[in-house]
Amino acid sequence: MRHNLVAVDVGTGSARAGIFDPAGRLLARATNPIVMIRPLENHAEHDSTDIWDAVCKAVRTALVDAEVSAESVAAIGFDATCSLVIRGRDGQPVSVSTTGEDRFDTIVWLDHRAIAEADFLTDSRHRVLDFAGKSMSPEMQMPKLMWLKKHMPESWSRMGYAFDLADFLTWKATGSAQRSNCTLTAKWNFLAQEKTGWQTDYLAMAGLSDLVERAGLPELTVQPGGSMGTLTPDAAAELGLDCQCHVAAGMIDAYAGALGALGGSLQSDVGRHVALIAGTSSCLVALSEEQMPGQSLWGPYWQAVLPDHWLVEGGQSATGALLDHIVRMHAAGGEPNPQLHGRIVSRVMELRAREGDTFADRLHVLPDFHGNRSPLADPHAVGVISGLTLDTSFDNLCRLYWRTAVAIALGARHVLDTMEGFGYVIETLHVTGGHVKNPLLIELYADVTGKRIVVPKTADAVLLGTAMTAASAGHVYDGLAAAGAAMYPGGDEVPVSASAAKGYDRDYRRFLAMHRHRQELESL
Repeated sequence: MRHNLVAVDVGTGSARAGIFDPAGRLLARATNPIVMIRPLENHAEHDSTDIWDAVCKAVRTALVDAEVSAESVAAIGFDATCSLVIRGRDGQPVSVSTTGEDRFDTIVWLDHRAIAEADFLTDSRHRVLDFAGKSMSPEMQMPKLMWLKKHMPESWSRMGYAFDLADFLTWKATGSAQRSNCTLTAKWNFLAQEKTGWQTDYLAMAGLSDLVERAGLPELTVQPGGSMGTLTPDAAAELGLDCQCHVAAGMIDAYAGALGALGGSLQSDVGRHVALIAGTSSCLVALSEEQMPGQSLWGPYWQAVLPDHWLVEGGQSATGALLDHIVRMHAAGGEPNPQLHGRIVSRVMELRAREGDTFADRLHVLPDFHGNRSPLADPHAVGVISGLTLDTSFDNLCRLYWRTAVAIALGARHVLDTMEGFGYVIETLHVTGGHVKNPLLIELYADVTGKRIVVPKTADAVLLGTAMTAASAGHVYDGLAAAGAAMYPGGDEVPVSASAAKGYDRDYRRFLAMHRHRQELESL
């Protein structure tokens, strides 16, 4: 009987595979690094062949560690960052790199080379932007494709396929160039709610009239939880599976995390819950049966995760990455490994216990070091630190680290406030990702936002959400809501400190004032 599930998550620096049983228990997990190069400022590139090889190694290792046979696996699911993969008409890699190397055929999600193209699309005020928060981010695929056509015309002429990374993985697995509704609605300005999803006037305005044909894009999509087909013999052999294994439609990694975090709510009041997927960057994802505006947020996207639901996303472009940056840039810091983060967190706890509310109270941070994804939708925004002195000690690093963590939580509150201003009613914040390992951040999310905080009892909500899509595609359960109900492990509630609320309310007022002051400075 086929009942086990394989989930693959491709992040910025690694490919991970998890093996799950039908109850949502993680039986084994394996990780392999992937290559990324930064040839120029704001440029970041992957080698998609390297990614596929890392995926296959991770899956094979996880299967062995879980002691699970290929014959017991019903389906495999893939999630990935919203990176852009370019392949030729025969499936060969096509360069997106200023190095000219064909193997670097993938523009990484965090690449901001196309910021001018994104500004152009924002200024167009085309109606597709009504379903993208009224603005365009350089992390989306249309500006990146515009950049490629303008700056690398030879690569454009050789292109036969352009894939979101998750769709590239399902193509490698099945040989099918079908695309996921999740990827196209969220990252390609595909209007899934309309009879014709591709808007020809928008593509023409962007100079991409030939995109649909050139990139091998379909007119119809496959819904999350649907099957893209079964594994090809080659893919089955590389992955250590067999040709009876179904392949689920791909997912954006943050949305897979939202599915894993909200799985227990999918059959009831999911609209009152928000998933916070917090790692290198952070995403706050809400689902609603009603279409509500999302200016300065990403979306609303139709059926990007759940049937008959709209999705809206607020994002923070650098959160965990910002803490790493603070550690790396400070004179008392160094390489931001888990051990150094742990030392800093421990010392912060000691200093707070000793100094109380006065600890670092004159330091204030605006965390937009990589732009402001939400709610300002300003990729040009920069970070601000107020209250610096000549102190370069380790304790000074701890003070700055703490106030940066406070700023990250204040940024999440800013996004939540904006969502509520558009009509979302938010009662519970489900937090998952790397931040759950940092006790400072978990405490701050509770005390700063004032929301009920739940941390799902899973080692990896992103992999779990992807396993849920596999469970639906492989007919282990009848749809995503049923898979979520059966596989969600429950969660632990984080207590809120009412006594801390007033201090953070004052910090929030200062946070908003810093936004105004930055704007004032830049307008002079």
